[in-house]
Amino acid sequence: MSEIRVSALRYVYGQGTPFEKIAIDDVNVTIPSGQFVGIIGHTGSGKSTFIQHLNGLLRPHGGTVCLDGADIFRSKEATLAARFQVGLVFQYPEYQLFEETCAKDIAFGPGNMGLPPEEIHNRVLEAAHFAGVPEEALDQSPLDLSGGQKRRVAIAGVIAMRPGVLVLDEPTAGLDPAGRQSILRNIRDYHAATGATVILVTHDMDEIARLADRLLVFSQGKLVMDGTPGEVFSRDEALTALHLAVPSATAIAGALRRRGVPLPEGIFTLEQLEAAILTCRREGAPC
Repeated sequence: MSEIRVSALRYVYGQGTPFEKIAIDDVNVTIPSGQFVGIIGHTGSGKSTFIQHLNGLLRPHGGTVCLDGADIFRSKEATLAARFQVGLVFQYPEYQLFEETCAKDIAFGPGNMGLPPEEIHNRVLEAAHFAGVPEEALDQSPLDLSGGQKRRVAIAGVIAMRPGVLVLDEPTAGLDPAGRQSILRNIRDYHAATGATVILVTHDMDEIARLADRLLVFSQGKLVMDGTPGEVFSRDEALTALHLAVPSATAIAGALRRRGVPLPEGIFTLEQLEAAILTCRREGAPC
């Protein structure tokens, strides 16, 4: 597994031109191996720019990105190695499918790693299982699949490289509720089974509250909050000032407290809300 340490990270779009814009400025964070991290922030806050530095797709204008203690930009070879160790799934990754079968698409990354055919085959089957791609779909063209199935194939293509860090940028964007929940279950199960670090960028506060061990909040290119879901979502006024919502369970709990229901702080999932209300009823409190 892999630890990521980012120090004084800075990136400027259009540097040296009249259109210069600071996208990331003085970001410092360490993500230990095996952690499930959620990244939230309004559109344009720097989330996507930040994650594209983690596997060397963007080179910083200042600061360092270290993987297991070594700067990934110290050489071209180190940057290439980081791209296999830190797998990045972009928004709408299904638009990048291009092979004639799903199996060949999933095998593309492992093939570039120079692995033998038998190892590539095993990785294709393993990644398809983790991503929820049915084995019978592997010989089909990706073009014949639904949008959600294409998304799974694209995610499997990254998982097949067995990265120590899996980074996903809005992996459920545009999917229906059933499709979102299914893909999130797959990501959760992959994290539990492999112990890989998972970094998930999302606008869905309910889903990240259930999944993440830790939340990073970005605003105007800076990391402005860093803590557990309970710690971050307890700062509802600060989040509102950043134009961010809180999970629905947190909002409902707050509304009930204002009506006199003695619910504890730190509620951010529907399961926690249900348990708290049942406790109130057992204790005879007004609810």
